[in-house]
Amino acid sequence: MAKKFMRNKSVRLSCLIASVFLMGATFTNNERSDNERFLAEMKSAGESTVLLNNHKQIIPLMYLERAKIASVNLGSAHAAVFDSLLNKYASIDSYTSTSYNADSLSIDDLIDDLKFKNTVIAQVTDASLNDKETMHFLLDNQKNKQLIVVLFGNAGSLAKLNDITAPVILTSHTDAGANFAAQLVFGGVAAKGRLSAKVSARYTKGAGFATRKTRLKYTVPEEAGINSSYLKEIDEVALEAVRERAAPGAVVMVLKDGNVIFNKAYGSHTYGADALPTKINDIFDLASVTKISATTMAVMRLHEQQKLKLDTNVGAYIPKARNTDKKDITVREVMLHQAGFIPFIPFYRDMKKTDFSPDSSYAFPVKAADNYYMRRNYFGEVMWYQMLHAPIKTRGKYVYSDLSMYYMKEMVERQSGETLDKYVWNEFYKPLGMKTAGFNPRYRFAKDQIVPTEDDTYFRKTLLHGYVHDQGASMVGGISGHAGLFASANDLAILYQMVLNGGSYGGVQYFKPETVNMFTRKQSDVSRRGLGFDRWDADSKNGYPSKLASPETYGHTGYTGTCVWVDPKYNMVYIFLSNRVHPSVSNKLSELSIRGRIQDAVYKAIQNGTGGTALGK
Repeated sequence: MAKKFMRNKSVRLSCLIASVFLMGATFTNNERSDNERFLAEMKSAGESTVLLNNHKQIIPLMYLERAKIASVNLGSAHAAVFDSLLNKYASIDSYTSTSYNADSLSIDDLIDDLKFKNTVIAQVTDASLNDKETMHFLLDNQKNKQLIVVLFGNAGSLAKLNDITAPVILTSHTDAGANFAAQLVFGGVAAKGRLSAKVSARYTKGAGFATRKTRLKYTVPEEAGINSSYLKEIDEVALEAVRERAAPGAVVMVLKDGNVIFNKAYGSHTYGADALPTKINDIFDLASVTKISATTMAVMRLHEQQKLKLDTNVGAYIPKARNTDKKDITVREVMLHQAGFIPFIPFYRDMKKTDFSPDSSYAFPVKAADNYYMRRNYFGEVMWYQMLHAPIKTRGKYVYSDLSMYYMKEMVERQSGETLDKYVWNEFYKPLGMKTAGFNPRYRFAKDQIVPTEDDTYFRKTLLHGYVHDQGASMVGGISGHAGLFASANDLAILYQMVLNGGSYGGVQYFKPETVNMFTRKQSDVSRRGLGFDRWDADSKNGYPSKLASPETYGHTGYTGTCVWVDPKYNMVYIFLSNRVHPSVSNKLSELSIRGRIQDAVYKAIQNGTGGTALGK
């Protein structure tokens, strides 16, 4: 009987089975004891897992922008756990063998199916190594690919891998072993195990390579010394938000000490009995979180390359600004929202019927929503012209303005030679392993993965589903400096752990620590702002962004009901994603202080978990 291989190209993050205790995704009455048992199993798996043949330091994997990765299951019963954890770090195509009574033709078919992959992670077992076709598969891929072998079994089976020079991870045939091994591949955990006895000339007593942790670890609150029961308040506040219709749904994620310790989804995409439940890997419209997650990242990179200087004036970078009153404004003033720009311009209110069409064409190429296309060069002739000639009223004072990031986008694109979306994808998102982050997600993802925003009854006359909520950003094709970025919580976690690390992630230095420090610390004499980044507010009566946040805290909020806040004092990242503008704009999220109260709950849990003194300012 011919062997059959079943390919699954879209392993969803949500498929991680309950036994992994997905960072707070499932709560039980005995949660703390369950989590402690999980940690004990993970500790045991870590001690017994051995990394071999890593002379070339292939593990942890680096340079994910170059990787085209396949995970091939040749007999493991724990592939669901293994592949789900792999997919936290990069896009993985999974292949599963359904029979071992195989002939060489079907194995060769699989080898042929992998021809466009450059990295193959093969899951094998004691039993599957007895199949000569398994060895044929491993040896063939060792010649042509970057092969990684994960052996779920006993050390004695290593003798069958004497001809394998590629990295081999020996781990237990358990969910914990699969969890640990998958995170080890990408540096979420460190290798330290050694063989306790000689197996062969290649695999000798004491053999084993040590690695270090370079990426996020996915675990439970107890890993950070926090009793998971202390995080129950997050549930209470998030469910209050759904119950009070502050937002149909939300995702909350918390990172502590480089570990994802909480990640949970609440509510649904929309209201109604047939609404899709929110999932932790859903993609949200980030709104103004775009300002720091895309535009500011680009500015930081160009600043380090000395292609964009903070104290150079706008006119030096934007030729059309040279004959306007914007020419002498510095880049620093723009980044601090002190350039004197008016807050925003409601461009859509002045549109004429000749400016848009329900059909695309050469004359109407810019898609703002389904069945809504803007005319060619509307941005240059109308929007950009208005911004260039809008009055400067408050230069030197702090006035939060979306126009600032329109200007920064133009400067980024001129100095980088690429559009903003392509630049941040190539420079940051792809190499970091961020799978969902980007502009215009409808071009890349199914609608059910994207959380809809407003039912727009006044401009585009449709439910906005995968098209940017912000009107101005939509009128330039969904790619703007102030709005337009979509992402999942996991992608933001990767990006801001890199920032919290001082610019380093996955063994790659994306920024110098001094660059991160300069952009995120307070830089203004007239406001709380950093360069691009919002910050903790000493003058806030209610505590912004949280009553218990430290003065070191930086991040941003988004109009659609999102936020990300980094608190270096507590080595913490807090992410909240929602669609509070569905079906129409609601202020309840702010009125109920949902985001701040959840952040407070995290600080209180840290306090209770460590037995420390009162947190706060």
